[in-house]
Amino acid sequence: MEVKKIKDFEDQCVLQEILRVIGGKWSMSIIYMLFSGKKRFSDLERTIPHINTRMLVKELKNLVKNGVVVREVFATVPPTVEYSLTEKGEKLESIINDIYNWGVEHLD
Repeated sequence: MEVKKIKDFEDQCVLQEILRVIGGKWSMSIIYMLFSGKKRFSDLERTIPHINTRMLVKELKNLVKNGVVVREVFATVPPTVEYSLTEKGEKLESIINDIYNWGVEHLD
């Protein structure tokens, strides 16, 4: 696989767009939790340490808006909502695992 180097301003703008989509403080944690399959809102809230409801809602809305996560609402009382990754979101698995492995190797 050829590695492209960032040379010009246009390439830097692509990086800024990537960070806009998945660069939120909690985005990668949410995506990581969804690698194992569909999750309800309460499951995400419970399994991601230190996230509050407001931030989870904000990050999920951003991920849904950008086509990384799909939100499915079921007509129950109270309404049941499940989140899962889109194909676009699933393609992030190897990237996020590589970032994690880099962190384990280089961060104290």
